[in-house]
Amino acid sequence: MIYEHEIPKDARLYFAYEAKRKRDIEKVASELLYKRGFEEIITPLFSYHQHKFVEDERELIRINDEKNRKLTLRADSTIDVVRLIINRLGRSTEHKRWFYIQPIYRYPSKEYYQIGAEILESRDCKEALNIVLEFFNKLNLKPQLQISNINIPKILSHTYNLDLETLKIIDVDKLLNTPHRWIERLLYLSKFEDIDELFGLVPDEIEEELVKMKELALSVNYENLIIAPLYYAKMRYYKDLFFRFFDNNITLATGGEYEVMGIDASGFAIYTDNVLEKLQKVENGG
Repeated sequence: MIYEHEIPKDARLYFAYEAKRKRDIEKVASELLYKRGFEEIITPLFSYHQHKFVEDERELIRINDEKNRKLTLRADSTIDVVRLIINRLGRSTEHKRWFYIQPIYRYPSKEYYQIGAEILESRDCKEALNIVLEFFNKLNLKPQLQISNINIPKILSHTYNLDLETLKIIDVDKLLNTPHRWIERLLYLSKFEDIDELFGLVPDEIEEELVKMKELALSVNYENLIIAPLYYAKMRYYKDLFFRFFDNNITLATGGEYEVMGIDASGFAIYTDNVLEKLQKVENGG
């Protein structure tokens, strides 16, 4: 029996103070982004193309259009922002900096509000990272920042025969039982200051990717920072450096460098619901 007051599991309901707090956070973000030259875009709730970029297609919520073609509810905003700007709005605007404030949906009934931004034709994620840092600073939050590089697990998979699934779940036992002893050093590397100690121990192509991580870490003035060379992002479009902010294993924001439809870009997504939860804990002394 479904009671009249019930809502689906993982659906969102905000009212009174929490609704106002959510709107305040979105205002902080939109003002910050407008000052940096971004324009807003609101993409359709339904899409034909989400399956091309989401790592686990089972997370998509599927329906059909009037011609029985497959549609999905928006599961990721980045994909559609780039696709629509390039293919549909390209003749109307030359603007390359866009932000959105809207929810995404995952199977079976998960709803996530996001604040995100995309910088088209720029693979340098330093600006995206600094915008997120400024946003958290305005909220007086200092979550853990993690910097990773998806090229490293891809190289380990393609060149050194490590199963990509092993890397996705960070199966420590399997990683430690490979014939490549330097992988253990990568597994436990967490401080960018220690990267230099691996030079000469890891292959040249791995060393090159570690240098990129170190340079990004040095470009931000942030103490609560770690690196995770073997971490694998779930979105297919990431191509190089990416980052995430988290607190007690709850992700507050992600971002990085990517490619969609042959277009180099960078951007981020802030998970509004998780930020609200963290602010509430801070107010309650947690």
